Amino acid sequence: MTRKSIEERLAQLDAQRQTLKARLGKQERARDTRRKVLLGALVLHRLGEDNREFDKTLREWLQRELPGFLARP
Repeated sequence: MTRKSIEERLAQLDAQRQTLKARLGKQERARDTRRKVLLGALVLHRLGEDNREFDKTLREWLQRELPGFLARP
């Protein structure tokens, strides 16, 4: 059985590192998407409630903030 050279072992470790970094990135994107979905659900829920004052305040805030936030129409 032949031992791997130091260069080969380093290359293998670099490949493993890249694989783990890709997996971590995927997990972070999934968590970010989950947060966005939950926040959107909360906003839609609050807009559907029968609390006129909160509804009005939230709608005004969204109308004021959303256009500057969106990059595309």
